[in-house]
Amino acid sequence: MDKNWQNDPRLADMDKSKLEMLQNLAEQGTGKNASDMLPFLMDAASRGKGNGLNFSSNEISAVLEVLKMGKSPQEAAKIDRIVSLMRMIR
Repeated sequence: MDKNWQNDPRLADMDKSKLEMLQNLAEQGTGKNASDMLPFLMDAASRGKGNGLNFSSNEISAVLEVLKMGKSPQEAAKIDRIVSLMRMIR
């Protein structure tokens, strides 16, 4: 995955360690289908918190908007569904 997304101005204030963690997740998640993605993300969130990486609501929103750039409406809707599921599980 291309790291250019990390240069988006909406992410300029985010800690570089968080951006690196997100890049690693993106690389590990490549090729996972939708049913595998939710458990993968839940485990990643748990590990991140265990390592002291907590994202603010604004950071999460910014990352999601950047991730949806260039995606089809269906792909963007899928991202939104996964996020909604994660919020319900928490």
